[in-house]
Amino acid sequence: MNTPSITPAAMTQPAHQSVALSGAWTGRGLGAIGPQLDALSGAEQSQLVVDGGSIEALDTAGAWVLQKLLARLRAEGAKVEVRDLRQEFANLFEAVGRHVANPPDTAAPPAPPSRLAALGRSAEASVEQGVAMLGFVGEYTVAMAGSLARPARIRWRPILYNIRSAGFDALPIVGLLSFLLGVVIAYQGAGQLRQYGANIFVADLVGLSMLREFAPLMTAIIIAGRSGSAYAAQIGTMAVTEEIDAMRTIGIAPLELLVLPKILALMVVLPLLTVFADVLGVFGGMIMARAQLGVGFVEFFERFVKAVSVTAYLIGICKAPVFAVIIATVGCFQGFRTKGGPDSVGRQTTLSVVQSTFLVIVADALFSVAFSALDL
Repeated sequence: MNTPSITPAAMTQPAHQSVALSGAWTGRGLGAIGPQLDALSGAEQSQLVVDGGSIEALDTAGAWVLQKLLARLRAEGAKVEVRDLRQEFANLFEAVGRHVANPPDTAAPPAPPSRLAALGRSAEASVEQGVAMLGFVGEYTVAMAGSLARPARIRWRPILYNIRSAGFDALPIVGLLSFLLGVVIAYQGAGQLRQYGANIFVADLVGLSMLREFAPLMTAIIIAGRSGSAYAAQIGTMAVTEEIDAMRTIGIAPLELLVLPKILALMVVLPLLTVFADVLGVFGGMIMARAQLGVGFVEFFERFVKAVSVTAYLIGICKAPVFAVIIATVGCFQGFRTKGGPDSVGRQTTLSVVQSTFLVIVADALFSVAFSALDL
C-alpha cells in the first residue's frame, strides 16, 4: 500500500492552487508526511482545491489530519474545497469534520474549595463520624446488655485470648517504659530537691505523679498503639475480605464475636497493667533516688507510704477502665468503617491510634478537672 503524499498541481489562475492527494491516508503511514503538511500554506492563496480522487485508503486518523490541515489553511485566509473523494471516504471525512468543528465539551476541573469551605467540610465529616461512633456505642451496649441477661451467649474463649494478647503479652513493654519513666521523673526532680535539702520528698514526687497520672496515662497510650491498632486492623481486614458479611449471613452477630470480647478483656487487663506500671515506675524512682540523692530504699518506702494515700492510688486505677472502653471502642469502630482495599485498612488503623490517644488524653484532662473540683 502506497504511503500518503501531497502533489501540487498546475495553477489555473493566479493565486489559485490545486493539490492532489494520493496513497493510503491511514495511521500507519502518516508520520512520513509531516514535512509536506507543514510546507503547505494558504497565506498566499485565495482558493485552494484539494483533489482526493487518488486516495487509496482513509481511516479516522487520516481524516482527522486532513480536517486539521483544512482548518489551518482556512485560518490562514485560503478558501479550500475538497473534490472527488470516494463516497465512503467522503462520509468518514464529514463525520470527522463535524467532530473537529464541534469538539465535545470537556468538564473544567473543579476549583479548589476555599478555606472556609474546607473547614466546613471537615467539621461536617467530624460531626458525622461522632454521630456514627455514638450509634456504634449504642449498638454494642445493647448487645452487651443482651449477653449479660443471657450469660450463655458470652464467648469466654475470645475474652481469654484477648486478655492474653492485650494484657500478658504487653507486660514487657509496659514494665520497661514505666520503669524508665520513674527513673526520668526522679532524675529531673533530683537537681531541684537537692538545692533545698529536700531529698526525701522525691518519694512524694515519684509516687503521686506515677500513681495518679503517668502510670494510667502511659499504659493507656501504649495499649492504644499496640492493641487498639490491632483491633482496627483485624476487623478492617475482615471487612475488606467480606468475612463480616459472611458472619451475618450464617447468623453470627459480629458485635458479640468481635467487639464485646475485646472491650471486656481490655477493661480487665488495663487496671492490672496500671498496677504493674505503678510498681515498676516507683521502683525506677527508688533506684534513681538512691543513686542521685542518697535516699535508701527503706527511707523512700517509709516516706512513700506517708505521702501517697489510698485515694491517690485508687484515682489512677479508676481511670483505667474508662481508658479501656475508649481504646477498644475507637479501634473496633474504625475497623468496621474500613471500605475498599488494603490501603483503607492502613488508613483506618492509623486513624484509630490517633483518635484513641487524643480521646484518652482528653478524658485524663477531664478527670483532673473533676477531681480538682471534688478536692480529691
